[in-house]
Amino acid sequence: MATASVAFKSREDHRKQLELEEARKAGLAPAELDEDGKEINPHIPQYMSSAPWYLNAERPSLKHQRKWKSDPNYTKAWYDRGAKIFQADKYRKGACENCGAMTHNAKTCMERPRQKGAKWTSMHIAPDEKIETFELDYDGKRDRWNGYDAATYARVIERYEARDEARRKYLKEQQLKKLEEKNNKQNGEEEVSDEEEDDEDDLKVDEAKVDESKQMDFAKVEKRVRTTEESAIREDTAKYLLNLDVNSAHYDPKTRSMREDPLPDADPNEKFYGGDNQYRVSGQALEFKQLNIHAWEAFDKGQDIHMQAAPSQAELLFKNYKVIKEKLKSRMKDTIMDKYGNAAAEEELPRELLLGQSERQVEYDRAGRIIKGQDWKLACVEHGSCAMTSLLWKHV
Repeated sequence: MATASVAFKSREDHRKQLELEEARKAGLAPAELDEDGKEINPHIPQYMSSAPWYLNAERPSLKHQRKWKSDPNYTKAWYDRGAKIFQADKYRKGACENCGAMTHNAKTCMERPRQKGAKWTSMHIAPDEKIETFELDYDGKRDRWNGYDAATYARVIERYEARDEARRKYLKEQQLKKLEEKNNKQNGEEEVSDEEEDDEDDLKVDEAKVDESKQMDFAKVEKRVRTTEESAIREDTAKYLLNLDVNSAHYDPKTRSMREDPLPDADPNEKFYGGDNQYRVSGQALEFKQLNIHAWEAFDKGQDIHMQAAPSQAELLFKNYKVIKEKLKSRMKDTIMDKYGNAAAEEELPRELLLGQSERQVEYDRAGRIIKGQDWKLACVEHGSCAMTSLLWKHV
């Protein structure tokens, strides 16, 4: 509670003061009023409500807690650049010795040093500058763009527009010169070389660019033309709208991912999206997966390799690993072929051997008579269907 004075109080007065404060906190007694007639909250701590001794407060008040200093008259104005107020006819005492203005001295003069200053010639006296003083607030002192006139940027735009116009004019003149030279050559020659055709194509492209630059208008919105280079543009259907069935592929809106194929029964040649898993097991994603696996296995075997810490080193080691692996495969293949031979590389067997081979078993006795099986010679002779009987018996 705010107190008017800190004079000495007796024990009885102090006890009554404490009882009154408790009654005010409980709402049994009216709140104390300050010098302006406003109620003082009884729950305010004493260290906040007690006024300092040097203020000599006669009545209870919280004015010392309020903002009692008035703000100065801050302004948003800025200096009037280049403004002049008065121009004298002759030199005045205390003016600049160089130009004759009263608002600065010779040391801070911004004019070119004269051979003979205005102090001695009293001619061409410079006008006095308009000196202004502003009291800016905290933000005004630190505002980098304070006093900037946005209308001055129009000069920058005009300068760039003039440059672009001169460039377009120059390009147009160059294209016209090329066209004239081309027409003169075509009149004198019957055939056009390949180089001239390339120049003509370049000329057409340049003319189209010049025309497009003339028709350039940022306010006009043209319809976007779809190209084959753009894989996913706004014209394509969103992946979560391809199949509206509730039991179809799950779409995660937070990560914008759909791992499964939303249209598994559709023609693969007609659909442009087959799920995120399709990209994870194909192309560079598969190579990156193999690279990670190789880094893990090499680290487990004791090599100092880490995919995230040194990706270039891991990729280089993986390439060397693949080269060494191919060399070992080829070396092992050559070793096996040297030991067992290569049936695919050998010469083809004679035709008579291929036709004479059979899985039928024929047994003969010591005299050469057939014990089991059929005599192929007799069978072929009897039926007259064997034209290579002698060749067959040579290999039997």
